[in-house]
Amino acid sequence: MVDKKKVREAIEMLLDAIGEDKTREGLIETPDRIARMYEEIFGGMDMECDEILSKRFSVDNNEMVVERDITFYSMCEHHLLPFYGKAHVAYIPNGEVVGLSKLARTVEVYAKRPQIQERMTAQIADAIMKELAPKGVMVMLEAEHMCMTMRGVKKPGSTTVTVATRGDFVDNDKLQSTFYGRVRNFRL
Repeated sequence: MVDKKKVREAIEMLLDAIGEDKTREGLIETPDRIARMYEEIFGGMDMECDEILSKRFSVDNNEMVVERDITFYSMCEHHLLPFYGKAHVAYIPNGEVVGLSKLARTVEVYAKRPQIQERMTAQIADAIMKELAPKGVMVMLEAEHMCMTMRGVKKPGSTTVTVATRGDFVDNDKLQSTFYGRVRNFRL
């Protein structure tokens, strides 16, 4: 749980450290605004996916399920700057499926923590494997990182892509190609 009092104090210290007047009209409420914002954007710190993925439905069909273009926002743990993009999640059921919103909620749990994209990709795949016990999982994240866009190398528009495969997707080029095809050129 975010300690809003400590966040407010830290932001006041930060404003002092960069030479700002924390009593200036535009900054008076900034520490409180940031404390409330951090409570929201780091809300995944107190959450796990077991409950989210616990509601399942039996199925006879064990064909690949793909949820694509799940928008996420996260914070780079190295610079505390945002990275954001799209998550694409697939799994091959093993007799059970989960509601589609639960995949998006799983992405959100891990996005709402100080993160690195590589770890987040693996955490999503591992949570789905653990909780659903599917035949396989594949997760791909595509994101733009503000730590590369507005500082350092300053390369706006560059995208980082990370992939995690578990179960039947590991070393199975045909399944992976099917996933990529459904993410890129999905046709009904």
